[in-house]
Amino acid sequence: MYTRRDFLNYIAGGMASAIIGARSVFAAAPTDNRMIVLFLRGGLDGLHALAPYMDPDYKRLRPMLVRASDRAGGLIDLDGYFGMHPALEPLIPLYRAKELLFIPAASTQYRDRSHFDGQNLLENGSGAPHGADTGWLNRAILGLNAGDRRLGLSIGPAIPLILQGDARVQTWAKSRLPEVDEDFLNRLMRSYRHDALFMDALHDARGALRPNMDMAGADNGWRQGDSFPLAARAAADLLSHPDGPRIGVIEFDGWDTHFDQNRRLSSLLQRLSQGLVELKTGLGSEWSRTTVLVVSEFGRTAAENGSRGTDHGTGGLAMLAGGAVAGGRIVGDWPGLSNSALWQGRDVRSVNSYEALFKDILMTHLGLDEAYVETQVFPNSRAFQPMGGLLRKA
Repeated sequence: MYTRRDFLNYIAGGMASAIIGARSVFAAAPTDNRMIVLFLRGGLDGLHALAPYMDPDYKRLRPMLVRASDRAGGLIDLDGYFGMHPALEPLIPLYRAKELLFIPAASTQYRDRSHFDGQNLLENGSGAPHGADTGWLNRAILGLNAGDRRLGLSIGPAIPLILQGDARVQTWAKSRLPEVDEDFLNRLMRSYRHDALFMDALHDARGALRPNMDMAGADNGWRQGDSFPLAARAAADLLSHPDGPRIGVIEFDGWDTHFDQNRRLSSLLQRLSQGLVELKTGLGSEWSRTTVLVVSEFGRTAAENGSRGTDHGTGGLAMLAGGAVAGGRIVGDWPGLSNSALWQGRDVRSVNSYEALFKDILMTHLGLDEAYVETQVFPNSRAFQPMGGLLRKA
């Protein structure tokens, strides 16, 4: 028996795809590599997740946060200078297997510390807040010449800006709704049999590709920390399917830590770790050709505030995980935390560009043409050359 949950969940995905374009045609994919963008909304404190504990200014700027972190079990040393937060301990096997790397002091070219504008710029890729009404990842999918195949996947109840545009995408979300029987579905089919859009959506809903997983008891808060590992499991199952999507986006809210940061980030980072492990497990053999980009709209102030938290800042942290990654290291420049090194005397200076990171993955991992990336995906970004050296050599 179909449940109302099944029907509305999968018809929602089918309707969204039908509105964007025709229902999926499983043509040959232009690439078998997988790419996942994990968007940590709210502004991850990069100094908390990856602490430069040997920087002489680190403890000066964060005496209370450092003291609380030490009581919680201390940092996990990575290279004698940077240490990983203890809540990220489940990621140690990935780091040791060289399937995880960190890029500190990283962000987009945005500098004005507004969540809404910072997120919009990160997603539209134009170099300015609200500079485009489509997402750079959707434009990248168009450049892969995917035809009618929906290569993009949005996990959650709505398609984020980064995936909005002319390229067809799939959606998947969990819904908690009462049951509905087969008779109800048959009555719907008779009532709407002359509505081609609805019938296509219903067909997709009843027979569409679904995660092969037990979702019983899951809540509907896809952007909340408790649900992120579950969302990661669903994404992995769909992306691992031979006829499934290749490029996924998962949103994870809650990273705006103005107060009580140690407690809150310990929980969030633990769930982040669990989700990344779920992605590796669920992708199985496809993990070897997967990259996972973990990004946030900006970082946070170098100094703690009076509420044992941090405020909106600039330079943050990017993480890159996956079997295709040349990991086990910390990549990029590090500006330090001295007063003269800080941006406007308060923030970690962003010296490593998200745009350079994104370009490298699109060109090297997905095989997009450089001219297309520079003119269509990230216009106005010529100053940021692809980062290079992030992926394993084939």
